[in-house]
Amino acid sequence: MLSENIKAIRKSKGLSQQELAIKLNVVRQTISKWEQGLSVPDSEMLISMSEVLETPVSKLLGETVAETEADNIKAISEKLEVINLQLAQRKITRRKVIRWLLISLCAIIVMVFVAVGILNSPYLGWDYSDPETAVLGVAFHSFEWLFVRVAPIILIAAIIGIFFTFKKE
Repeated sequence: MLSENIKAIRKSKGLSQQELAIKLNVVRQTISKWEQGLSVPDSEMLISMSEVLETPVSKLLGETVAETEADNIKAISEKLEVINLQLAQRKITRRKVIRWLLISLCAIIVMVFVAVGILNSPYLGWDYSDPETAVLGVAFHSFEWLFVRVAPIILIAAIIGIFFTFKKE
């Protein structure tokens, strides 16, 4: 409803997404996301948008309100509270997904380290007179050399990322 209202009111005022974005000091993609319903503006941006479009916030939110001013503010604040709760839930979900991806990355790095340790560079005993074996041995050695140097940095960054994704209450 909000997304459709933003688009309809913007078009009725003869503004393109780019022009509205410039007036609101946001990028055009933000306007597009609002109009597609992929995200919603926060309360301050909703007020700024109502001023730019010369339209009451209640009309943006999709209501024809014939109540007193106090009731208008209460209705708007309740709707904004619902929208903010939905955005907060999305943010929590996104944090959890990122946290589990980082935990998975750490587990994969540890498993590869264990595998490299158990295999103990078997390519060192290969016969390198055969070109195919030589190329394969060099590939294994390059992977091992690069992994042993880069993986600890990635592991530390992932562990730090895991700690940052835990929400502080």
